[in-house]
Amino acid sequence: MLFITGPLYSGKRTFAQRFGGRQRYDVQALAVAAADLEALADELAACDVVTATEVGGGVVPADPAERAAREAAGRLACLLAARADCVVQMFCGLPTVLKGELPEC
Repeated sequence: MLFITGPLYSGKRTFAQRFGGRQRYDVQALAVAAADLEALADELAACDVVTATEVGGGVVPADPAERAAREAAGRLACLLAARADCVVQMFCGLPTVLKGELPEC
């Protein structure tokens, strides 16, 4: 699985579409309602490409529910990165490989 992360509008989806296969986008939104993040990560790891928006780099929300959602999204990203063959961070449309090697396009 190729896991692509980065801030909003950083080019994650455009980059991911080059690789084809079964893809899931914006999976950080799934973390909020997940009863078991490990099980969710296992399910998502069956995809070829998974993208998640990095949500931990800004101001910490005052609302406890928003903080919990952000924490869950971060934990899911860690679980996905551990399961991924390749992890890419996108920033300003530029991919940086953090783990493994990019698959053939």
